[in-house]
Amino acid sequence: MAHPRRRDLPWGGSTGMTEGRAPLARRLARGLRLARLALGWEALWPRLWPALGVIGLFLLAAWTGLFLHLPPWLHLALLAGFALALGAALWRGFRGFAWPGVAAAERRLEAASGLRHRPLSTLRDQALSEDPATLALWRTHQARALAGLHRLRIGAPRPNLAARDPRAMRSGLLVALCAALAFAGGEAGERLRRALWPSLHAAPAGAALKLEAWVTPPAYTGAAPVFLDRAGGALTVPQGSTLQVALSGGSGGVPELRVDDHGTPLRTLDAGSFAIEAPLTRGARIALRRDARDLAAWSFSVQADTPPTAAFTEPPGPSQRSLAVRLPWRADDDWGVTAAQAEIRLAARPHAEALLLDLPLSGGEPRARKGVAQPDLSAHPWAGLPVQVRILARDGAGQQGASEVQELVLPERQFTHPVARTLVELRKALSLDPLGREGVRRGLDDLAVKPEAFEHDVTTFLALRVARFQLMRDRRPEAVGEVQKLMWDTAVALEEGLAERTARALAEAREALREALAEAERTPQDAAKRAELERRVQELREAVQRHLEALLERMRQQGMEPVPPDPGQQAMNQQELERRMQEMQEAAREGRTEQLQQELAQLEQMLEALQQGRLAARPEGGRNSSQRQQQQQRGEQQMGAVQDMVQRQGQLLDRGQQREGAREQPSERRPGMPSGRPQPGQQPSRQPPAGNQAGGEEAQRDARAQRALRRALGELMQQFGDLTGEIPEALGRADQAMRQAQEALGQGRDASGHQQEAIRELQEGGRQMAQSMRQQFGQGQGEGQGDGQNSPGAAVGAQGQDRMAGQGQGRDPLGRPTRDAPGASDQGSDTQVPEEAEMLRSRRIQEELRRRGAERERPPSELDYIDRLLKAY
Repeated sequence: MAHPRRRDLPWGGSTGMTEGRAPLARRLARGLRLARLALGWEALWPRLWPALGVIGLFLLAAWTGLFLHLPPWLHLALLAGFALALGAALWRGFRGFAWPGVAAAERRLEAASGLRHRPLSTLRDQALSEDPATLALWRTHQARALAGLHRLRIGAPRPNLAARDPRAMRSGLLVALCAALAFAGGEAGERLRRALWPSLHAAPAGAALKLEAWVTPPAYTGAAPVFLDRAGGALTVPQGSTLQVALSGGSGGVPELRVDDHGTPLRTLDAGSFAIEAPLTRGARIALRRDARDLAAWSFSVQADTPPTAAFTEPPGPSQRSLAVRLPWRADDDWGVTAAQAEIRLAARPHAEALLLDLPLSGGEPRARKGVAQPDLSAHPWAGLPVQVRILARDGAGQQGASEVQELVLPERQFTHPVARTLVELRKALSLDPLGREGVRRGLDDLAVKPEAFEHDVTTFLALRVARFQLMRDRRPEAVGEVQKLMWDTAVALEEGLAERTARALAEAREALREALAEAERTPQDAAKRAELERRVQELREAVQRHLEALLERMRQQGMEPVPPDPGQQAMNQQELERRMQEMQEAAREGRTEQLQQELAQLEQMLEALQQGRLAARPEGGRNSSQRQQQQQRGEQQMGAVQDMVQRQGQLLDRGQQREGAREQPSERRPGMPSGRPQPGQQPSRQPPAGNQAGGEEAQRDARAQRALRRALGELMQQFGDLTGEIPEALGRADQAMRQAQEALGQGRDASGHQQEAIRELQEGGRQMAQSMRQQFGQGQGEGQGDGQNSPGAAVGAQGQDRMAGQGQGRDPLGRPTRDAPGASDQGSDTQVPEEAEMLRSRRIQEELRRRGAERERPPSELDYIDRLLKAY
């Protein structure tokens, strides 16, 4: 019996065919929905395009500003025309439109998936016969149809708009819309609003309204301008900022800027353009109003600029290595510190004018400046007096902050000349009491009536009298400072002498020439710079001449006369100096800066040689000559004492090396001898050997001898310093090495390294003593040969250096006894003193062995070999 077809599922499948196939049913239902949507979009998009074209044309007209230039009636007519066109396009497009059904969706799926024979309809159909064979065949047919549904496809919508718009007018409209939007910029929304709601004023609208407003912070803040949004808002700006508003276009009267309830009209630039600037000194609501309507409004809060803060990071005090004052400081500000100063006031006169020192600002964070200033105020009239110091910091707004007050005593220069010391004390008295001129006048008179105190120097006498009369006759307040400067210059001249002053002036002239040379190199075509360079060369020439004259004058005053090794060498030196100065002037005049640099470098070498005292001299006789000979004899005795110290230090080194050798010998096992280590089952000895006890006692005796030798070196350094005014640095290093050797001996450790270092530094100190003696007394190696006499100091320069080089001391540069040592025997003193090149080579080898021996990561065999080599040295 046949049955009609039936549809039991929404997508057309039967109940029997969906058993166990729920995923396929859901997939097929989703595919049908997507297919209907794709078909609907293909049918809807061509119908919507005319209406969208009308909307695009309206936006194009609005963003280009077309409606802004139309009268109200034409604006309304055009707006109504666009509305009618949009309605007509929508009516024509959607007339007769129907959403696609299920059958069309099935055809879409079958066509997109490439399915043949309409398998979806097969799934929806049902057999008419209930014959088992027919049903089996029908199920087989459905199973085959189901097998092809795994590749269902929907495909992208294809509205085929190009067929309706073959000239691609839609693309041109899109490009025009993008250009119009870019042209409108921030006014796009306003233009669209005015196009939809036209103004009904009788007068036509002018150009589009354009409003620009920004806030410019003060320049010292370094902040960028802040542009304001026309929609308004609230913001915080630094105090002292400026609000700037520019308005153009639109219609109406002159706008005004209202700060709270007070209004100020904008400045008219031209027809339809206005601008205004307003300082922001306090928080307020600011609005731009036109024709009783606010165009924009903002609420401002002003951030007050706080004054900077300053402080000392450490207590100020004198510098450890110079006469400078050490001022560690720090300054902070919310926007940045622009200047910092150190204010110094005299503690005895706090209301007097303060001394202000500019502090250099580092290139770091401007809001937190810090540094350490070290000004040298040893020449200031307040040197040696208690002062009050504080740090002042200033920001860009001119506000100033101060630190706490610190008290200290300014470092002062120490004078040894009695008249110079008196002048400095009188200078301090004037600083403490500028009105107490009478007491200072009496002090100057007391110095002037004793010319022997300043060696009957006419210049010093005249300076004292000028200071005295200016102090009593000139009642100006500035006269006190002028007198103090004159007294200071006189004291320095008495302490240093003319040669030192001319040397300082020569150094300043050289520095000024270098600066002028650098300026001339930067601008080689500048005639003014070239003239300045030529003037600096002439000043250097005069400074050199004055310094040479001062050196000759000092030699004559000290009873010395210049004696060059070669009779023609002095004239040659003077001619060479004159020739070089003449070439430098010609090079400066012609702008040859490179040659001028070379000549200046060679001249500085000659001046350096002159400064080191390479001109020989000999005593002229008389009382000064006898006194200098006594000083030279004392210098020779002190240099001989250094030789004795080298010999004694060498003896201590020998004993120490012998102890170390005896200590290490028992631990060395030779072939065929039993090891010093305890055998298995044997207890190690707890009692130290008798040899170790004896070595410890000997080390303590050597430690006491080392302490005595170091004490003698300290006395020798003090005596030599009193004689020449300077102590060789090598002797100081030798003293430190002796101290380390003493500590090592006291603790029972090996001190040979420190002792060898002490020997080297003593030898170097002897050479420095000989050089200092030559510079102090001007000895020459060939002096006395002409008249058959050899003065005691004549051979100090040559003999002293030879003795300190290791010859005649009884030890070689490695600290070993030589054959020529006093009391040496052939058994233990068979070392020959090598030449100077061999000495240096041996010293380098020893230093390299020590460096490699300190690298403990080397192989043990290599370290053992290096130790044996060092023992041999």
